[in-house]
Amino acid sequence: MGAAAHIHSSEDARRLARRRLPWMIFDYIDGAAGSETGAARNRAALDAYTLRPRILRDVSTRNLSVKLFGREAQRPFGIAPMGMCNLSGPGADLMLARLAAKYEIPHGVSTVASTPMEQIIDVAEGHAWFQLYFSGDGVGTFKLVERAKAAGYETLVLTVDVPEVGRRPRELRHGFKMPFRIGPRQFIDFALHPRWSLSALFGGKPQMANFEMDGYDFDRTESRAKANWDTLSRLRDAWPGNLVVKGVLDAEDALALKDAGVDAIQVSSHGARQLESAPSPFLALSDIRNAVGDTYPVFFDSGLRSGEDALKALSAGAEFVFFGRVLQFAIAAAGEPGLHRLWDVLTDELSIAMAQTGLTDLNFRTG
Repeated sequence: MGAAAHIHSSEDARRLARRRLPWMIFDYIDGAAGSETGAARNRAALDAYTLRPRILRDVSTRNLSVKLFGREAQRPFGIAPMGMCNLSGPGADLMLARLAAKYEIPHGVSTVASTPMEQIIDVAEGHAWFQLYFSGDGVGTFKLVERAKAAGYETLVLTVDVPEVGRRPRELRHGFKMPFRIGPRQFIDFALHPRWSLSALFGGKPQMANFEMDGYDFDRTESRAKANWDTLSRLRDAWPGNLVVKGVLDAEDALALKDAGVDAIQVSSHGARQLESAPSPFLALSDIRNAVGDTYPVFFDSGLRSGEDALKALSAGAEFVFFGRVLQFAIAAAGEPGLHRLWDVLTDELSIAMAQTGLTDLNFRTG
C-alpha cells in the first residue's frame, strides 16, 4: 500500500510529513510567529464556528464550482502562494501547477518560488496568479511585475503583511536561511532523514528562481517597509489585469483598498507567520465583508485544514479560499499521489458538509 493511501485528513498528511522531512524543513513549513499563539487563536475561532444542518432537502447532486474573475473554477478553493515549495519534495511547484490545470483553480506563484514563474504558468495552463512582495527600493519589484505581465499572468497578488519578516523561533533554532546553507547541524539533520536528503540531492538544491535576472539580488531579510499607498497607486497604474491585495485584517484598510481600485482583497494573517498578536483572520472576515459590501470580491486564507473549514470561510463571507501548508505536507508525505489524495479528501469533506447543510451549490456566496 502506497503512502498516499494513509492520508485520510490533512492531519494524516502532516503526521507523515513530520516523520519524513528534516526537522528544519518541517518547522519552516509548519511554524508560526513567536510562541505561535496567533495560529492557535485562529484555529480556535475556526473550531468554534458551527454550520447549520438542514434536513429533507434533495442534495443528491452537488456542484462545487464557482465563478472567479469571470471564469469557472471547479473548486471554491485554490493553492495559496508558498515560498520554496520544492523543499517539501523535488518538483513540488510543478505538481501544484498540474493540479491547478486539472481543476482550473488558481495556483498562487510566490515571489520566492523555486521554479521560474514562466514555467509554472505554462504547466498550470494559465491557471496561475503571481504573488508579489515589495522589497528594498522597489526597482526589482517592478521588474518582476513586467516579467509577470510578459509571461501571461492576468492576476497579480500584492502581499502587504510583511513590512519586516516575522520572527519564527522554530526557524531560528535550526539556522534556517535563504539562500540555503548547510552547516554541521543541518548535515546531521539531513543524515537522519535519508529519504528526503537523497531525493533533494538528485533533484538539486532549491533556488529562488525568480531572481535569476539582471539587476535583482534578492535578500529574504531585506526590509519591505517602504511600501505605502503611493506604491499601490503605481502598481495599479502598471498592472492592467486583476489586482488582489493579500494580508488584510482591518475593515478600514479593506474599504480603502476598494476605493483605491483594487479588484479583490484577501483576508489573511500569512498563516500566523508574521505577527503573533494579530487578530484571527477568520474572526476578521465577517467585519471586512460588512465593510466592503456583498458584491466586492473577498478571498481568504490562513489555517484552513479541511473541506468543512473551507465551507465555514465561505459561509462567513469569503467568495473563494486558499489552502497552503497542508498541500506541502501531502507532497512531503507521498509525493504527487499524496497531493491528489489530499485534494480528493478536501473535496469529499466539502461535498459531504454541503449535503449535511442542505446545499447543492455555493451560489449563496458567489452568485
